Amino acid sequence: MQSITRQIIAGVLTIIPLGVTAWILWFAVDMLIWIGRPATFALSGALRPTSPEVADLILEGWFQSGVALFLALLFLYLLGRTANAVLGRRLLHAFDRLVEAVPFARTVYGATQTLIRSLGGDGKPTGQRVVLIEFPSENMRAVGIVTRVFPATDTQPELAAVYVPTTPNPTSGFVELVPTSRLVWLDWTKNDAMAFIVSGGAMAPENVPIAWPDMSGPQIGAAASIPPDGKTASARSPAPRKAP
Repeated sequence: MQSITRQIIAGVLTIIPLGVTAWILWFAVDMLIWIGRPATFALSGALRPTSPEVADLILEGWFQSGVALFLALLFLYLLGRTANAVLGRRLLHAFDRLVEAVPFARTVYGATQTLIRSLGGDGKPTGQRVVLIEFPSENMRAVGIVTRVFPATDTQPELAAVYVPTTPNPTSGFVELVPTSRLVWLDWTKNDAMAFIVSGGAMAPENVPIAWPDMSGPQIGAAASIPPDGKTASARSPAPRKAP
């Protein structure tokens, strides 16, 4: 009986990742079909005077979904090409200024745009922007992404705004202000960080450069950190840096 129970549990643990992946893909495809469906109706209406049979075929259930998905992907492709072109960047800049004129929309749009750009993984090293911070307690570490660095002044050290995503939904999390000398800078890509967070730590690179303090006695030692300049700094006794 115990053997049967173990096999059933193993089967459940095997099917859960597949089910989650299928659900996410189904949601994405369904959203794309919803985006492309108005264009499908417009295309069918345009073809009806000359080719009523083709117009009726386009409106068939399965065929309509396929055409809608194709049109949505085509639209996103053309939008991406336009956004990367000079004229497209100017149009987007003009749209940004238009949104900034609307008080509430300006706040939501600006915050969302900044967050998406910060979290956007391109598969390349992120210039030491993925970090470990002391969170939620001094003797624990959490993966975070540096979204902004505040220069040092005469009264305070250099600070970093660190976004700490939550598992399994990285779009929610915490924002912490941390001295950069207390950060452990990783050479992970943002894709590595997102995979680590969404998988609950199951998917992660092998390198986690951190020296844990001795928990058996007085915590005199300091956790090692790797600042952007490649030098080792203390994560427990940061020295304030003066602005040049």
